[in-house]
Amino acid sequence: MINANNPALSSWIPVPPDSDFPIQNIPFGIAKPQGKTPRPVTRVGETVIDLSVLADNGFFDELDIDNYGVFYAPVLNDFIALGKPLTNAVRQRLSDLFNKDNQELHSNTEACKHAVLPVKGVEMMMPVEVGDYTDFYSSIEHATNIGTMIRDPKNALSPNWKHLPVGYHGRASSIVVSGTGIHRPKGQRKPPGSDVPEFGPTRLFDFELEMAFITGKGTKLGARITTEKAEEHIFGMLLFNDLSARDIQTWEYVPLGPFLGKNFGSVVSPWIVTLEALEPFRVAGPLQEPKVLPYLQFTGNRNFDIQLEVGIQPEGCEETTVCKSNYKYLYWNISQHLAHHTVNGCNINVGDMYASGTISGPTAGSYGSMMELSWRGTKPLKLKEGGERKFIEDNDTIVMRAHALKNNVRIGFGEVVTRVLPAIK
Repeated sequence: MINANNPALSSWIPVPPDSDFPIQNIPFGIAKPQGKTPRPVTRVGETVIDLSVLADNGFFDELDIDNYGVFYAPVLNDFIALGKPLTNAVRQRLSDLFNKDNQELHSNTEACKHAVLPVKGVEMMMPVEVGDYTDFYSSIEHATNIGTMIRDPKNALSPNWKHLPVGYHGRASSIVVSGTGIHRPKGQRKPPGSDVPEFGPTRLFDFELEMAFITGKGTKLGARITTEKAEEHIFGMLLFNDLSARDIQTWEYVPLGPFLGKNFGSVVSPWIVTLEALEPFRVAGPLQEPKVLPYLQFTGNRNFDIQLEVGIQPEGCEETTVCKSNYKYLYWNISQHLAHHTVNGCNINVGDMYASGTISGPTAGSYGSMMELSWRGTKPLKLKEGGERKFIEDNDTIVMRAHALKNNVRIGFGEVVTRVLPAIK
């Protein structure tokens, strides 16, 4: 058995040089092949592999899996609930099967015919059923920028910001998979200079460049998870576009925080990349000063060097890249997120989703939202084919991408594509 992260590995399945999905990745998702029901899949290059077909043909028989139903389920929750020893064994088995030196699957013409499918021939679905969703606020650059604009430039960060990972519980039902159109939301907004609100579609439609992790191991009410044990509970990560209506949000957020300005839609990538696939890309995070309380302290590198970018494509026009950032900039890491989330005894479940908050970097081109990139509309962004954007307009398409690169191995997440539809009348 060869280490699935070995940079020297290659597959008998063709993999383009710039692919997010080499044999070292082996992500998990849910796909609907033509004429069939949704089921668990993985991906190599431009090929999707139906895990239910592999199970039918006995390719997982050597693994100690009691519940084979996980390979036929319409979401990954039950598969993830098998636990890391088994899900990692499945990932390793898949790596072995796709290895260029292994003919076990490749030579089985009938199995390959039904299991190995072109990605364009399937419909990608939501990878998990999200029971609960939490959104954090983990980028010090983003928090400083937003605080400067709407709070006080001299006191941009709230007094608690460097002491705990600020977060809120969001709406799980409106999290959808890449390719789903989102209507411009309506709500109350207070025009500049007015003392009273008005009602209507948001004028300040925004994206937020985020990543999220999925928990794969639950806890009971009253239990807590330490930073040391946190990653045992985290199955993997995906790319996350947390849409925002800034004018609705800034009017309603006092005193209880995000509501209608945030719950109308968030869009995720269809592929969950395991923490094991991201292991080679660990880096140290920013220095945390002042020193955090003991339950938030940790050892080792808990951030990841993941390159991020966002493009805006107006209808019928070429895409313009507006942001290039990196996940490594986050001040608060995933282990601290989970430790803080559960320190009061809050129980978590398999399939719960936890977003990072907007990921902004130290330079203007690395800001992860239009609110920052256009500095609240005062610095419009120029588009490739003419025109400009302060915020997102109807029929614009937002495209997010993420990948890590080291030793010529690129581990990516695919795209998150979101088309903004006009408000419903």
